[in-house]
Amino acid sequence: MKLNIYQKTAILTVIATIVLIFVGGLVRASGAGLGCPDWPQCFGMWIPPTNVADLPPQYDADLFNPVHTWLEYVNRLVGVLIGFLITLTFIISFRYRKKDPIITVFSGLAFVLVLFQGWLGGQVVRSGLSAGIITLHMIMAMIILAVLLYASFRAMNTRLTTVLSSNTRKTLLWVSGGMLFLTLAQMIFGTQVREEVDVAKNVMELPREAWIDSLSGLYDFHRSFSWLLVLFSGTLLYYNRKFAVTRRLHILGWAVFVMIILQMFVGIGMEWFSMPGALQVIHLVGIAVLICAELLYMLIVGFSK
Repeated sequence: MKLNIYQKTAILTVIATIVLIFVGGLVRASGAGLGCPDWPQCFGMWIPPTNVADLPPQYDADLFNPVHTWLEYVNRLVGVLIGFLITLTFIISFRYRKKDPIITVFSGLAFVLVLFQGWLGGQVVRSGLSAGIITLHMIMAMIILAVLLYASFRAMNTRLTTVLSSNTRKTLLWVSGGMLFLTLAQMIFGTQVREEVDVAKNVMELPREAWIDSLSGLYDFHRSFSWLLVLFSGTLLYYNRKFAVTRRLHILGWAVFVMIILQMFVGIGMEWFSMPGALQVIHLVGIAVLICAELLYMLIVGFSK
């Protein structure tokens, strides 16, 4: 059975949102957040300049970095694209308004949230890259991703249906739900650590190799907290095997376990190599994909027969 137009659009929007998180991570890791010092235009133009000679006279040439400017501009373009995709997803979702109105409701919620996210993006620039607003901007992206994933799943759950006993479903939901809760908590701890890094970088103006040493005990807690996720993901693998779940759930369980381990290694790499930008981006995108995988596991189990 082929995917219908809503399913295709919703899946494409989920993928595009992950791409936006990736581009946003590049912007932050490269320090390009103020590559465009104004919003919604960039240096007072809808298409930014490529060299300093093309700058409008009211802007300081020292503020212009063509790489930073165009990286931030691409970030905004991807955001606009996602806005269009979410709008389209919401419009097409009306085909489900009688069959499954929750799909339409969640598609509409994503539409409202992306409008707020666009406004929040402007506040990031106007605040001069306030760490708190940047963190809220990132968390909102994760919420939009989760809302879109839920709407997409409901439109496709007949393709992903599995059969589980009541006790098996209950056990797997408790374990996977606890793991998702811990992952979200870990993400929040990570954003707080990232804010401390921003202070070390932008306020204290410490060299990169001194950033880790300037962090509070929250960093140690964040690092140690990862072992709880390993424990829960290992427990999930145990119950997957014990209950002989479907191949799809087995694969998802292993994917979650591997991603958690990889996230730990990326975190270790950031500590050993003085937080290189590439690993920061991988760490950010990794948590987004991990949350999607955990939520998808819970949805398959929750909608099982």
